[in-house]
Amino acid sequence: MPFTLQHAGHAELDIKKSRFLACVEPMRDRAAALLRVAELKAAHPAAAHVCWALLAGGHSAANDDGEPSGTAGRPMLEVLRHQELEGVLATVVRYYGGVKLGAGGLVRAYTDSVARALDGVPRTELQRLLTLRCQLPYALEGPARRQLQKHAATLGNVTHDALVSLEFTTTERDATALRQALEDSCHGQLQWLEPPQD
Repeated sequence: MPFTLQHAGHAELDIKKSRFLACVEPMRDRAAALLRVAELKAAHPAAAHVCWALLAGGHSAANDDGEPSGTAGRPMLEVLRHQELEGVLATVVRYYGGVKLGAGGLVRAYTDSVARALDGVPRTELQRLLTLRCQLPYALEGPARRQLQKHAATLGNVTHDALVSLEFTTTERDATALRQALEDSCHGQLQWLEPPQD
């Protein structure tokens, strides 16, 4: 199960006269990440590089910002993946100190910077949400609503035609128990409008 960060974390490393300023923070998408990177570049005009990695579903990306290809952004992204994070931006601002670190040294510097910034930052488990739809007789609407409330599902659209149609959202983890509870309380008179999502 993936996690996201409850708040930002920071770290600063000095390696062979270069300063690495790392930040990890919750981030919803690439557009927001690019704005944040632009802010950092404006705040650190003398920095040699502002490398970053975003792990946010289809918005994931990594950027070496002039460092040798594959020595900064991609290793930073791998740290986020290894720690099962989602919706997180990692940035490292590097002030060059005049001593070349080599490819291996750069990979270590960037991964260590991100790992240190993540140390001690509290995480929240992300729950995938499922939307389910069902139909049932009017007489069973009350019991069904009580089951939805008991299982902390969020009721969405309700339509009253020949039968009552309910649309609701629940977490992936709770979906199986909720489906079973609804079927039990409706005594076989509940129909799923589309196959339940697993």
